[in-house]
Amino acid sequence: MDRERMVKKQITRIRQGEREDLDDLVTIETPVTIYLNGNELVTLLCTPEKLDFLALGFLRSEGIITGINDLELIRVKEKEGLVEVDLKKETGLSEKLYGKRTVTSGCGKGTVFFNVLDSLRSSPLSGDLTISAEKVTGLMDSLQQRAELYKATGGVHSAALADRERIIYFSEDIGRHNAIDKIIGECLMDGIPTEDKIIVSSGRLSSEILLKTAKLKIQMLISRAAPTSLCIELAENLNITLAGFVRGKRINLYTHQWRITNS
Repeated sequence: MDRERMVKKQITRIRQGEREDLDDLVTIETPVTIYLNGNELVTLLCTPEKLDFLALGFLRSEGIITGINDLELIRVKEKEGLVEVDLKKETGLSEKLYGKRTVTSGCGKGTVFFNVLDSLRSSPLSGDLTISAEKVTGLMDSLQQRAELYKATGGVHSAALADRERIIYFSEDIGRHNAIDKIIGECLMDGIPTEDKIIVSSGRLSSEILLKTAKLKIQMLISRAAPTSLCIELAENLNITLAGFVRGKRINLYTHQWRITNS
């Protein structure tokens, strides 16, 4: 277990009327500011690991970059809480975002800079990815088994990129958006295609999460938690399979159910 992601804090626990002072492990939360071509873009509140992947994933999921080839350099300054990213050329979107500083953990209020209604008019994803219900629950079991920081602190979300057989990338973060951005960034860094992959998440599936994955042409999202109404509407329009409440042998299918088979 990486202790740099946790810190000990003294707490008082009350159990059955008895008070006890003890040390408890809590998740570290820290602000990290992304600078784009020397300009401050956004400050994310996050778990302080995989910060290069977080920055890359954030830029990709917000549509600022399309791939690793758009980058001139990326530099992480952990002590200063900075990630510096230089692009080979400016994009119209990145120029519009300068000065719109947002502080967020990606929970409750995400940092989606594009218009949700535009995405409703986007072309639906193509693809015939299918997976058995048994494999879906197996992927969720694997996600939970890897969630060491959550087991120690109870204070983070988990996310993974998977194929039909196994988890390929895994991350934990205080923010469910951050956890997904970290695996997106790792995909970019390693040049892994995402069109035939699946997102596995412990957190609520909101419209922002759906749009992040739609930009990567990912056809399927599965989660232990619930989707929102707009997430379901977007998934239906964009031809994405949405599965929630994946717990034990249970799966709730909300859209394009044909991708998850009984065998």
